[in-house]
Amino acid sequence: MNSNNNKMIYGALAQFATVPEVYHACEKVRDKGFRKWDAHSPFPIHGLDKAMGLPQSKLSWIVGATSAIFGIGGFLLWVWMNGFDYKLVIAGKPFLGLLGYFLPGFECAVLSAAIACLVGMLALNKLPQWYHSLFRSEAFKRVTDDSFFISIEATDPKFHPVKTVEFLKELGATQVELVEQ
Repeated sequence: MNSNNNKMIYGALAQFATVPEVYHACEKVRDKGFRKWDAHSPFPIHGLDKAMGLPQSKLSWIVGATSAIFGIGGFLLWVWMNGFDYKLVIAGKPFLGLLGYFLPGFECAVLSAAIACLVGMLALNKLPQWYHSLFRSEAFKRVTDDSFFISIEATDPKFHPVKTVEFLKELGATQVELVEQ
């Protein structure tokens, strides 16, 4: 969105002093109908995801499905290798002693779950992200120390440069600024 001086605006950034202030502000931003916004904090805030109206994470489904597929695949691979493809009699055990094949399947499931969790988390969080427009704000540098922020993107359908800044000030923000891209 263009402002009066023809510079591209990323969105509005509001700074809050305490956890309860940012928590209740998130509830009001959610209730106002904004969709493209985020809350920033130096530490996790219990219940903030519900205050923001975020849906349940898809990561558990990704990890569970990957683990099941690779666990069953590892089990079946072990059965094929030792029961049909390359039969070896070891200590008089049967070729298809299925109980002994669960451990390799379990190991495949655990390894694939760990890899899926890492890759899924990075993908869902859009990481690594080397640059973000909020890094231009001097106030935002305190987000890792002691400040709490809400950012609303200019691409949100409800965003208006003046009305959004006024709305954030009404929520009790100590500082509100428009951030350029």
